[in-house]
Amino acid sequence: MADAPVMNERAQLLLKTLIERYIAEGQPVGSRALSKFAGLDLSPASIRNIMADLEDIGFIASPHTSAGRVPTARGYRFFVDTLLTIKPL
Repeated sequence: MADAPVMNERAQLLLKTLIERYIAEGQPVGSRALSKFAGLDLSPASIRNIMADLEDIGFIASPHTSAGRVPTARGYRFFVDTLLTIKPL
């Protein structure tokens, strides 16, 4: 993906975790869930800041004000092209 923004490892891990949780649960993913499942030592407030950055570049969206975030088509594309790890059968 030639026009993909450069993201640090924390943002990539949070995006990957958000997409995996969204696929597993089918519901918007909040900062507390990401804090629990990402394995990073970050506060929910720090995670919300990173999520805001991911939203600004169009990788995630908020269905409404108090909801968690959901991946966008652009976020899924980055996940498939960059973050997805194929495991052998």
